[in-house]
Amino acid sequence: MSGPLRIALVEDDPTQRHIVAEYLARHGLRPACFAGGAEFKRALLAAPFDLVLLDVNLGEAEDGFALARWARARSARLGIIMLTAAGETVDRVVGLESGADDYVTKPFEPRELLARVKALLRRSAAAAPPPPLQAQYRVGTARLDMERRVLILADGREDALSASEFDLLRLFVLHPNRPLTREWLLEAAAHREAGAFDRAIDNRVMRLRRKIERDPAKPEAIRSVRGVGYLFVPPAD
Repeated sequence: MSGPLRIALVEDDPTQRHIVAEYLARHGLRPACFAGGAEFKRALLAAPFDLVLLDVNLGEAEDGFALARWARARSARLGIIMLTAAGETVDRVVGLESGADDYVTKPFEPRELLARVKALLRRSAAAAPPPPLQAQYRVGTARLDMERRVLILADGREDALSASEFDLLRLFVLHPNRPLTREWLLEAAAHREAGAFDRAIDNRVMRLRRKIERDPAKPEAIRSVRGVGYLFVPPAD
């Protein structure tokens, strides 16, 4: 990562907020602190963060899970760690399905939280920077022409993709080898269908698989990730 790290802490309890912020600051990480989701949203829209620590129970209409979904819809690269007093398995599942990368249960050992934060930052730093946009991308047995917004099929024919199909395929090729939630795909797509919901993404994926997979019943390019959404795997050259 280039430049100073930008870390956010969203915690409505002032004592907890102070303890966590002070501990991280003593180890060279100075988080921007927010008491609620509205303040954090304004800050994230103004400038990106590298990582956010999100309390689940914020004591407001929008809980941490909803805030995680909102943040993930605006950045696939933002590191998200959920903080909560709940230890139920269902909460962990909901947190991860909301787009979180990790989950720490209160009361937590500060050293454990610091280790989780540093581990996630290391993974983000090690990730290859996004390559410059290409004119064409290989997608399964076909090629996606980014400028002309068409799919060049294996036999050379061209398929004029619908706006929603192109947007979805573009998201896949720009975020390869990473599980993407249906919620994130719906939010990030430039052209949202009226009344769009999870099934809308599934239907688009089905249509795309018929065009780019050797066997749509056994997809290799756009793979399903149980309980999450989809993962795009570029062809191996």
